[in-house]
Amino acid sequence: MAASAQQPDPEQLQHFLDRAVGDLAASYGGVMVSLGHRLGLYQAMANAGPLSPQQLARNAGCAERYVREWLNSQAAAGYVLYHPASQSYELTPEQALVLADEDSPFFMAPAWNVAASMWLDEEKTLHAFKTGSGVGWGDHHDRLYCGVSAFYRNYYQAHLVSQWLPALAGIEERLHTGANVADIGCGHGHSTLQMATAFPKSRFYGFDSHAGSIQAAQRHAARQGRAEQVRFEVAHAQAYPQTGFDLICFFDCLHDMGDPLGAAKYAAEALAPGGTVMLVEPYANDRVEDNLNTVGRLFYAASTTICCAHSLSEDVGLALGAQAGEARWAGIFREAGFNSLRRAAETPFNLILEAKV
Repeated sequence: MAASAQQPDPEQLQHFLDRAVGDLAASYGGVMVSLGHRLGLYQAMANAGPLSPQQLARNAGCAERYVREWLNSQAAAGYVLYHPASQSYELTPEQALVLADEDSPFFMAPAWNVAASMWLDEEKTLHAFKTGSGVGWGDHHDRLYCGVSAFYRNYYQAHLVSQWLPALAGIEERLHTGANVADIGCGHGHSTLQMATAFPKSRFYGFDSHAGSIQAAQRHAARQGRAEQVRFEVAHAQAYPQTGFDLICFFDCLHDMGDPLGAAKYAAEALAPGGTVMLVEPYANDRVEDNLNTVGRLFYAASTTICCAHSLSEDVGLALGAQAGEARWAGIFREAGFNSLRRAAETPFNLILEAKV
């Protein structure tokens, strides 16, 4: 006789339903954050104290009825304070750092563009799941690029020059006296330009296979007056000029590549004597069970639709994913001809690894 179906535990069922409804509310909330950012509502609330819906609507140039409903969604989410006595709403200094201050290292509002692009690209992802094919970086919706660029710009600004580069043996001294630096997978060029601003005696080269990102990087360089010190070119990770670099950087991109081993081998040949590779990767432990947390959830989801999808669109298609872990990277760099790979620094979101031939 076949065994009867296992009966659900009512308490566990309710617990899981509560979690699912909470996640559904959070996904709706992402739309509200994007609206608040794009309409300037958060900026209009920053440092303004308690505001009525009418005041905020007037300051932001929006219709009051929509603003009132949006404010209630934000209050329910804990993203603004509601003062019942005055029926007013307030953005706290802490909330402003995350939602309104575009120069804050904690600014996250543009990150919801990544989630928007994941929805907009759903048909491509469904096809990839069914066929095992890939979705190249350049085949995604434009909101992916602006979301990733805006989020990482501030995050790197807070850590790259002040913490990560000093953690690399001997690199800061080379940069001050004049070094050649390659930023592979540079995207919109924010990491490249941050280093160039801090080290004006060094030369910087940003390479990316996505032409649209390189065009954006060139505009940023011209706007900042760095066009002579920084050069951005469209180039694959195994096809940029091997001119002898003192430092080669991979910022949150090597795991996306179809052939990260090939890219690491190419970097080993492109280094000047005594040169260093700085590998910045999403923070991950080496075992799946140690990544089952909020950050892991975020990275595994992005990895499913973006990172693995791009890798599978290229030759080799190793599809390491965003949670490869330090041990896996050590094996790849050892096979690529590097003699050492060490953890130079870390944050809750990144591992910073130093590799030397």
